[in-house]
Amino acid sequence: MFRLRAHGKKPITITTSTTTTASTFLYWSPESSPTTLSSPTNMDPTIWSNLPNHLLEHILSLLPFKTLLTLRSISRHLRSLILSPSFISDHSFSLPSFLLLSHPQSFNSFPLFNPNLISWCTLPLPRSLSLTNASSLLSSSNGLLCFSISPSSVSSLSIFNPLTRSSRSIKLPCYPFHFELLSLVTFPNGYKIFTLCSSSSAASSRSVCLYDSGDRSWRKFGGVDQVLPRGFNQDGVFYNGSLYFARSEPFLIVNVDLNDGKWNTATGDGVFPAVDEITFARLVSDPEKNILYMVGGIGSNGICRSIKIWEFKEETESWFETETLPDIVCKKFTSVCYHNYEHVYCLWHKEMICVCCYNWPEILFFHVGRRTWHWVPKCPSLPEKWSCGFRWFSYVPSLSASV
Repeated sequence: MFRLRAHGKKPITITTSTTTTASTFLYWSPESSPTTLSSPTNMDPTIWSNLPNHLLEHILSLLPFKTLLTLRSISRHLRSLILSPSFISDHSFSLPSFLLLSHPQSFNSFPLFNPNLISWCTLPLPRSLSLTNASSLLSSSNGLLCFSISPSSVSSLSIFNPLTRSSRSIKLPCYPFHFELLSLVTFPNGYKIFTLCSSSSAASSRSVCLYDSGDRSWRKFGGVDQVLPRGFNQDGVFYNGSLYFARSEPFLIVNVDLNDGKWNTATGDGVFPAVDEITFARLVSDPEKNILYMVGGIGSNGICRSIKIWEFKEETESWFETETLPDIVCKKFTSVCYHNYEHVYCLWHKEMICVCCYNWPEILFFHVGRRTWHWVPKCPSLPEKWSCGFRWFSYVPSLSASV
């Protein structure tokens, strides 16, 4: 039995069996070891800190996930090893994924729904990110959450990884900064933030502002007003290196390249798959299989009579219908949103196409693999007086997602 000690840190006790090899660990705890065992001796930090990486990886691979999170604070070397892509890929961690519910009155924590266990839990926020009326959760991607932070002097964004409890403040390019349609998009080597910005004048033209975590800088591009009308409130969907938007009146699918900020407009069969009148259309994408879906309401005189799902075939640049919402479920959903389809939005979460409404605390989702429809029940901890402003996000915890 021995202890790993870093300067100024509480030692971590490792107890080994006297009858087995030294690589068999019986006990590892931040607390003191069992009194029935012999007293531990402190191991010289110069010894364990210089162990070969392959031995350290083997030791770390035997530990529970919660212990790994504790060990990140022992030393920079252990932290870099635990968060290295090679260690994470070689030692898979079974982490649950959640649907996160945000609300303007939810200041210190968020309700989380686990679709696999059909259960609720809570994600507490650190004090530095406790929300106020001037702050809100804007976007999520691959285990990272993006918040708007508006203190008294400087407006900024904050990128937060709840699993590692790490965060980074991102200063906005100017102040005041009027922005809309913010999207956080993660990549293997970092992330980008897309948003539309304008000056304080309502008549001023809007620009695309792109933030790259690689060089921690903002870039600005024009040409927004020609493709997206003012008042458009649907977030973009990442697909093939671009953010896609489905606009109406007239209905068009447009996309902006996240590398050069150039806009493109779909034409021909790639515009919309149905010949009937469209009441609303929302896009979602499966990032693992690189598939683009569309959820659309079909009807007449602005009233939705049915809801369908289409899949985009890149080879033929056309859409084909994959699913139709059962009539009885469609009637319930349209009554929930009061035929105000501006309140309808969609998101993708682990093989699920989620159809949500800002004024309804439940989720209607379609499981693509099982081809079944389900409702996520209302969170039992939600106050009854909360009647609107519900916004859902996909939260997939990631140990490797760096801020």
